[in-house]
Amino acid sequence: MPETIPVITTFRDLNLPTELLKALDEVGYETPSPIQAKTIPLLMAGTDVLGNAPTGTGKTAAFGLPLLSRVDVTDNHVQLMVLTPTRELAIQVAEALQRYASHMKGFHVLPIYGGQEYSGQIRQLKRGVHVIVGTPGRIMDHIRKRTLDLSGLRALVLDEADEMLRMGFLDDVEWILEQMPKERQMALFSATMPKEVKRISQKYLRDPEVVEIKSLTATAETITQRYWLVSNAHKLDALTRILEVEPFDAMLIFVRTKLATTELAQRLEARGYSASALNGDMVQKSREDMIKRLKNGSLDILVATDVAARGLDVDRISHVVNYDIPYDTEAYIHRIGRTGRAGRRGEAILFVAPRETRMLSAIERATRQKIEQLELPSTEMVNNKRIAAFKQTITDTLGAGQLDYLRTVMEQYQQEHDIPALEIAAALAKMAIGDRDLLITDKPTHTRPERDDKPDSRARPNDRPGRTARSSEARPPRRARDSKPPEGLERFRIEVGHQHEVKPGNIVGAIANEAGLDAAHIGHIDIHDEFSYVDLPSGMPADIFHDLKKVRVCGHAMKITRTNEDSTAAVTRAKPRVETGKTPRAEKPRSDKPRAAKPEPEVMAPTEPAAPLEKPKPTRAKKITAEVVETQEVRPVKAKHAKPVPTEGMGPIKKKARVVKKSNADTKIKAEKSSKPSRKARKQAKTN
Repeated sequence: MPETIPVITTFRDLNLPTELLKALDEVGYETPSPIQAKTIPLLMAGTDVLGNAPTGTGKTAAFGLPLLSRVDVTDNHVQLMVLTPTRELAIQVAEALQRYASHMKGFHVLPIYGGQEYSGQIRQLKRGVHVIVGTPGRIMDHIRKRTLDLSGLRALVLDEADEMLRMGFLDDVEWILEQMPKERQMALFSATMPKEVKRISQKYLRDPEVVEIKSLTATAETITQRYWLVSNAHKLDALTRILEVEPFDAMLIFVRTKLATTELAQRLEARGYSASALNGDMVQKSREDMIKRLKNGSLDILVATDVAARGLDVDRISHVVNYDIPYDTEAYIHRIGRTGRAGRRGEAILFVAPRETRMLSAIERATRQKIEQLELPSTEMVNNKRIAAFKQTITDTLGAGQLDYLRTVMEQYQQEHDIPALEIAAALAKMAIGDRDLLITDKPTHTRPERDDKPDSRARPNDRPGRTARSSEARPPRRARDSKPPEGLERFRIEVGHQHEVKPGNIVGAIANEAGLDAAHIGHIDIHDEFSYVDLPSGMPADIFHDLKKVRVCGHAMKITRTNEDSTAAVTRAKPRVETGKTPRAEKPRSDKPRAAKPEPEVMAPTEPAAPLEKPKPTRAKKITAEVVETQEVRPVKAKHAKPVPTEGMGPIKKKARVVKKSNADTKIKAEKSSKPSRKARKQAKTN
């Protein structure tokens, strides 16, 4: 097969059906990419394929075109199924397949993902579809409900298998694979090849052909990568200058939280840019409308999180800005893969805080590419760009015409006030600009000394002043880690940690995608060796909590529990241990009581035997005799020679005292022990 690859120069050399070739001509595809040239002949021959290629190299057409050529449109059973990690990618793949099959009459493709009603999906499944593109969770639900019949399935594709592993879907994928017919073709595509992905390929693929597109870098060579050292306080100013000077068609900006997407989009809109936020809290219909706006040019800037923008494929995206540096290198590779796709040029800009330089080095090692430092536009460059844009606006307005009436008004104003036309034009320009300044005066390099000083102070931990400042700054977060979670959040424990090679990005991806939570709702994550703590919104519904218990991270079950439940259970378990395991310590208070009662015989002990008033009372005979025995037998404790006497007598006395204490008469006993003589005296006085 390698000998035939150089001969393939166009899609017509791949023996594709005429219907597909017409669609490719309309789309504008002429020459197949390397992975397409290698994969299409194998899949058309019915061979299983294991594809390893960077993102943005044309994998969708590589498996879509050959498998569509084998679809029988007269058979309304599901013949092809594609599994994707996210709903956005499912929509993109379904749209691409529909575009490729636009000349196949009667062809139907259905994207299946969470966030949509089951009823609509079930109705379309009953009508009959040929291809299904969906996420593992919703596919599992339809299989269990028996609303999805896979008996006629001919081929199965796993797209971006490494992302499914990172997001905790691998167990769900294996369950789905076990439900597949034995006689079926399978293709697996992944940008990276972790050991879990290799294990699945060895277990479920039958004699697969490995198609590997080697690259000097892990990212597409058509992407130019640059970084800029900037503190969090000056990120917005740096981004604004880049937007003013850098020519772009559409831009995708990545942040870490849902709240950050909304705030940054609002700030950019306030500065005159067409920007909007894309996050997991949005309704699926709104998300789809947002992507359509980005495609048709009515939206230029999209601020999104990792989960919301996975699988996004828009031709207009020329720039990807990592406003917040990602948690791991794989997330960075998938982020910048949203641009420079299918041979197009792309720009990737990374904002790096001084404390994040280690992650920058890790990204360079992972991508096997040196990232050049970005030169931020100077004040003069920004001002020249603004002046040129303002002049262009005047030119465009003059070219549009329809100024006759306004010209007449200006002539009247000039004659009435005797003001030069140039001053009138300047006043109109001021009105057009509004309150904002046309030119900037601050210098772009004023923040550099601050950024350079911070790493130096951290680099000298042995200096006493530095160490004192560092320890005083570092202690509050450590105490906060052990303290209660912030208001509105609740702390949970999951049974995965460093020993399971878990990273914060794995936990965030698993929880966000499986339970439908956005990354913005996930608080602090504290990873230990065997377990981790994660702060999630308080008052979590029972069904979501039940779903989270089934989530797996890096192949290991999370086994999520509430920390308050663990602490309560620990307290209840600890109580019987204290009573049974530490008996001597528990008896100390009991041994103190007789010692405190020793003065009783000294106060009125001689008068205790002569109690004629108490004997005639039959109802209190038992209690009185118990008290008399107790007072009479406590006496020998003081005598050193009578050691056997208290040991024999104390047993029953204590038992009787316990019986009395268990009843409701304990207050009477205490009162009689402490002040018996005065009580009798008071009674005698009352009777007299």
